[in-house]
Amino acid sequence: MSSSDISGDISSDASGDDGRDNRGDNGGDSSSDWELRLAAAWAELDAYENDPAGFRTRIAELAAERPDDDPVALFEQGAAHDSTGEPEQAVRLYRRALDGGLTGLRRRRAVIQLASSLRNLGRPDVSVELLTEERAIPADRLDADETALTAAVDAFLALALADTGREREAASLALGALAPLLPRYNRSLAFYAKDLLKTRQGS
Repeated sequence: MSSSDISGDISSDASGDDGRDNRGDNGGDSSSDWELRLAAAWAELDAYENDPAGFRTRIAELAAERPDDDPVALFEQGAAHDSTGEPEQAVRLYRRALDGGLTGLRRRRAVIQLASSLRNLGRPDVSVELLTEERAIPADRLDADETALTAAVDAFLALALADTGREREAASLALGALAPLLPRYNRSLAFYAKDLLKTRQGS
């Protein structure tokens, strides 16, 4: 995502959603204990405002407890680089995590964060491709946590579409995501959001 202002959105929630009971290289700590220590590290991110490298090192040390090329460890390191202003390194790590078989909620978060970082690095076209593909995943293939990020997929896709000159599609997506949250006018806004795709600008 590449902005310190949104680093809190990247942090781990200790959900342990990789679906495996991986143990660290020291063979002692369970995955659940590792997740708790990871969450504790992320909770202290703001304390590293003047020492971003120190925070990356802390996450890297936790990552080193897991097997080599572990996708969860790669994702968390990517998020650490992302939240401390190093989007290029974050992109590399997110890709390795996804290629390595990252699953569940972290997989969806990795796609969103990768797409956002790519947009900030001047590749909104790739961001659109990633998020369009993510948006097309059938609902029955997503768990509840992944489904909860559906609006986030739409929101970041809207940003990428706007950056590629497809503003009406962007507005349609953003308004469509907003419509269910309103106390009134839900149906009207949802209708007009779809209508944006049919109405020519200036007509």
